[in-house]
Amino acid sequence: MTDIEKQTEERIFESATEIFIEKGMDGARMQDIADHAGINKALLHYYYRSKEHLFEAVFEKMAAVMFSRFSPVFDEKTSLEDKIRFFFREHISFLQKNPRLPAFILNEVNRNPARIKKLIQRYNINEFWNTLESQHHDELIRYNIRREKMAQLMTSIAAISIFPFAARGIMEVLFEKSGQDFNDYLEQRKDFAAEFVIRALKGSGTE
Repeated sequence: MTDIEKQTEERIFESATEIFIEKGMDGARMQDIADHAGINKALLHYYYRSKEHLFEAVFEKMAAVMFSRFSPVFDEKTSLEDKIRFFFREHISFLQKNPRLPAFILNEVNRNPARIKKLIQRYNINEFWNTLESQHHDELIRYNIRREKMAQLMTSIAAISIFPFAARGIMEVLFEKSGQDFNDYLEQRKDFAAEFVIRALKGSGTE
């Protein structure tokens, strides 16, 4: 692939991401993406045969970018508590840079759950659990975290991180009325959320 082709593909990805997040999969048109990227529609179809194929490519790239930021979570030298702190710090920072992403994903889940399910099934959640279990066996026992509880724990952690962005419109109005700054709240939440989860785990464990 030449440098020009790489630059064109990057523009397509950036434009497609912007249009998909703004209009959703169903509302986006290939012509919109081509116009945003400054190319003709025929060239867009040369790179991606269909809107569905382009959507899958964009979704996978967004997931890859997000997961790459969390790779230190798999560092065996990092304690479970520090991994929780790291997750909230990185996840909230990522969402600060991509504030519309949670609403986009939730909308797509509601519009076409089968499509999102198909994309998510490519990721092996059991591999993540097996890694945690091998690295933090004693900590998991101490905090009473068993395999069957992992889904509850992971969805609770994700919800604590995502909710402020999913409900941002409402929260900003409430904060404005109370004289609080939403961005300051997000910065504080990186530490607050992590310590909240850690205290909850300690309270449910055997310590």
